[in-house]
Amino acid sequence: MVKAFFLDFYGTIVHEDGEVIKKITQIIMKTGKAGNTSEIDIFWWKEFQNMFTNSYGKSFETQRALEERALKNTIKKFHSSANAQELSKYMFEHWIKPPIFEDALPFFDKSPIPIYIVSNIDTADVMKAIEYHNIMPAGVFTSEDAKAYKPRKELFELALNRAGLKADEVIHIGDSISSDVMGANGVNIRALWLNRFDKEVPDGVESIVSLLDALERVILN
Repeated sequence: MVKAFFLDFYGTIVHEDGEVIKKITQIIMKTGKAGNTSEIDIFWWKEFQNMFTNSYGKSFETQRALEERALKNTIKKFHSSANAQELSKYMFEHWIKPPIFEDALPFFDKSPIPIYIVSNIDTADVMKAIEYHNIMPAGVFTSEDAKAYKPRKELFELALNRAGLKADEVIHIGDSISSDVMGANGVNIRALWLNRFDKEVPDGVESIVSLLDALERVILN
């Protein structure tokens, strides 16, 4: 019996910072030496992912710290005159006041079971965003709490333990196959991939196009 939803936050409840990232990349392009913005995007993403993957346990760092360091390395790589702290502010401002998806608040209103937020973002940032949109989850669990990021198991295990739930009593919903679906499946939690943009669904992945679709899955199952 499903007793609760675990819900990713950025990309699932609220919009990701893609437009902000594009703005920052364009600034680095204009103030540095790169062939095109894609070159900057790829380097920046690889820098961040490498730090992100190795950030857990005693080596854990907040997402703000990782993003700013990855951005500094990117600015240095492309000989840009931009200031990493100034550019980081664009991201951080988005994180605390992100636009919300239209189906998010109705999902919270209509859900017959508790909804817990399970997020890779820093605790202070996600709490400010939750307050900004007046969202009322049953609980919030973050990478800072677990000292690890999805798809590692620590955050999911922490959420289960603190919510007093078993893996088969939860459905996790998120927009990332690698972080949300694979991470949840790794601890035997059923996962729904929120495929808002009609991408091809990989074999073995259960998908929905709206958060509200998840309510039907619970009612029917």
